[in-house]
Amino acid sequence: MARISLTPPRTLFHRAMEWYSTRTYGKVLDPAKALGHNPKVLRADLRFELAVAKWNRLDADLKGLAVMASAASIGCSWCMDFGHWENQRRGMDVRKVRDVPVWRRSTVYTPLERDVMEYAEAMTANPPEVTDELAERLVTALGEAAYVELTAMVAVENLRSRMNSALGLTSQGFKDLCELPQRPAGAAADADTGSGAPGERR
Repeated sequence: MARISLTPPRTLFHRAMEWYSTRTYGKVLDPAKALGHNPKVLRADLRFELAVAKWNRLDADLKGLAVMASAASIGCSWCMDFGHWENQRRGMDVRKVRDVPVWRRSTVYTPLERDVMEYAEAMTANPPEVTDELAERLVTALGEAAYVELTAMVAVENLRSRMNSALGLTSQGFKDLCELPQRPAGAAADADTGSGAPGERR
């Protein structure tokens, strides 16, 4: 449960934020509701996120994996929920989105993707545990500009995840929007007679 009210004063600026958030994401994001108690913080956060969204030197899938690996390491359920929806909507392989919390045991990732997630976790550790060998592999594979962007993205996600976790923000149901109804056993036969029950979510 959130540790702060998610019903801040509905100033003109906050109503504009609600309109934009609903238009873009289908609902008002809980972090924006929480930050709405301090309009200066909310404005600064929105400006920063708009600037971050323009960074484009790092492959989008690698960026998504780095962000989600960092969020998983911190344990931010809101960030994992939103990241699942955002990356699947963008077209990332659903298996890669789903397996981030267990990426070391998963077989769906390339060596570079595994290095990126290892780097995200190493950066997120307290104190950071980035090794020279891992950094060198990433600089060689990505180039310096993309490596800097990767590092910045992990730092940005640390800001988001640690703030959301401290505020007590949890899953907002974004992941559920990605899940397709699962047909129960015998659904095909039921469909022939028109008596099938609605599918259940996974």
